Amino acid sequence: MTELLKNREQKKEALKALLLRIHNGEDVNKLKEEFRAVLSGISPLEIPLIEQELVKEGISAKEIAKMCDLHVELFREAVRGTEELEERDLPEGHPLKTLYLENKEIMKDAEMLNLYARTLATTKDERMKAEILGVLEEIVGNLRKVGFTHYNREEMLTFPYIERRGLTAIATVLWTKHDEIRFMIKHLAELLRKRNEMPWEEFVEKFKTKAGEAAFALSDMVFRENNIYYPTLKALLSDGEWKAIRLQEDEIGYYKVNPPAWDPGEDVKPLHPWEINPELSVEELLNLPKEVQQALKGRPLEFDKSQLKREGDIDLGTGYVNLEELKAIFEALPVDVTFIDKDDRVRFFSSGERIFDRTLSVLGRPVQLCHPPKSVHIVNKILRAFKEGRKSEATFWLRLGPKYVYIKYVPLFDRDGNYIGTLEMTMDIEPYKRIEGEKRLLDWRD
Repeated sequence: MTELLKNREQKKEALKALLLRIHNGEDVNKLKEEFRAVLSGISPLEIPLIEQELVKEGISAKEIAKMCDLHVELFREAVRGTEELEERDLPEGHPLKTLYLENKEIMKDAEMLNLYARTLATTKDERMKAEILGVLEEIVGNLRKVGFTHYNREEMLTFPYIERRGLTAIATVLWTKHDEIRFMIKHLAELLRKRNEMPWEEFVEKFKTKAGEAAFALSDMVFRENNIYYPTLKALLSDGEWKAIRLQEDEIGYYKVNPPAWDPGEDVKPLHPWEINPELSVEELLNLPKEVQQALKGRPLEFDKSQLKREGDIDLGTGYVNLEELKAIFEALPVDVTFIDKDDRVRFFSSGERIFDRTLSVLGRPVQLCHPPKSVHIVNKILRAFKEGRKSEATFWLRLGPKYVYIKYVPLFDRDGNYIGTLEMTMDIEPYKRIEGEKRLLDWRD
């Protein structure tokens, strides 16, 4: 036992010396080999214990974080598997490369979460408690973004492709796990926010337990994705499908990475889920990970062969509807819509919820004649500002009996930036002003 403690003390002193050199400005990368030599003789179970002791002795949490980063990197090098080889073969900016890179960041933050939660539970120094809590708030705040970026991109951009091919079970399981992790991280944020509402010992014990569970869940998801899901995507998706995904990724965002532009070539057409042939060839099936092949044994795949665009459909840019569907959509909207063309004439109004009277006789009428003479000069000023590009909206609100009416005018432009008209939207917002709290989809009852 004495020898064990002596060895740990020697390792701790060696790490302290290296951390001091980092603190004094030496390049972490240049010290990598020395770190590797020290860490190679330390069990993974000893790392958190030694790091906790370093924190107790006054090594700052930020310095520990640098060592943690390096430890994670060296650990990955030691256990590098097929996912590292898969990632290395992908060009920068490829959506799958980005997912792998994000998982490195997620894994690092998961390990740091677990480390600092354990350290907090054993720290007695008040100054150190405050510093560690600050680091934990930053880590948890970052990890909440995993659900909004990394997981959201998978669910919105990649799941439709495998669902189309009949692999709906994979998407369902992953999405369920994603939501479990989202809840875990949200709970950690709530614990941090309410820490003063409970005894310190109760808080740190709860937080340590929940942080450990969240860290494990995050790491487990990284393993599932790197070893099962991403190889599945690589086996099934073509350059055209990846190109379509890349064109949409920026809208959702990323987790701690900033991928460059990537394009497999101008001759490669972006392929959306509804445009692909969903049937899997024998070769594609054989290229799937063994876990996926095993899950599919004896289960016939139900390919989604539905056609999105039908004869007579109108292409709206973000989807296809026929004329009857379009009319029904406008009728169902809780907003009164009127379109005025570039010549200031009324060309269309919706037939749904009405705030102001509209009759078919208004069609083709100059919009100026649809308003009281005393307000025509204001209408003209708004339209002039829209046409000249000086304003992007005009909003008003007023009381009409029990209704609280919100009116919004916006200019419309074609792809070349030419003015094509103005849209008026009118809505009774009184019912919405009374809404409080939350009512989620799962709260619905028939």
